[in-house]
This record gives sequence, structure tokens and C-alpha cells, in this order.
Amino acid sequence: MIIDDFVKVLDAQIKRVQNVLIVKTAEYANADQLHNFRVAAELQDKTVKETIAGMMAKHTVSIYDMVRSKRSFDPEIWDEKITDHIIYLILLRAAVIEEAGIKSKEN
Repeated sequence: MIIDDFVKVLDAQIKRVQNVLIVKTAEYANADQLHNFRVAAELQDKTVKETIAGMMAKHTVSIYDMVRSKRSFDPEIWDEKITDHIIYLILLRAAVIEEAGIKSKEN
């Protein structure tokens, strides 16, 4: 893939991630972006990082199943799975930063 095409893929993916996070934040979070993961962590006697990683595992398995499948999947399905996985990685990063007490300079 030539660089110009790759940059287009990157830009589109970043926009998808931002759009989904905006919708999901309104649906799942309150003033605390990690609220649901904190509650789930308490319910399961796990850390927030462990909870996020556990939930992300479902998406990882789904992606591996698709990659290994002989079936052809619509691009929209790939977009959804890949975007969800990226979002879980971003949420995990937020939990790691918070746990370490690091003030994010990534604004």
C-alpha cells in the first residue's frame, strides 16, 4: 500500500474511533470515563486493567476467528471489530496512566 493510501486508512480509522467513543461515552460513562470498568472490577474482585483486558479478550478472539476463517467478511464488520479493539487498547492505556498517577500530556 502506498503511503498516501495508508494515511487515508489511518485518518478514517482515527475518525471511526473518535465517533464510536463519543457515542459510547454518552451511553456508558458519566463524569468518569472508566466508570463501568471500575464497577465491573469491583464486582469481579479484579483491577480495572484486568477487567479491561478481560473484556478486550472477547474482541481479540473474534478478530482471530475472522482472520483464520475461510469466509469473506464485509468491510463494515472488519471496521467494527478493529475499531472496538483499538478502543479497548485506548481504555487500557487510560487505566495504566491513571494507576501510575501520570497526568496526561496528550491533550
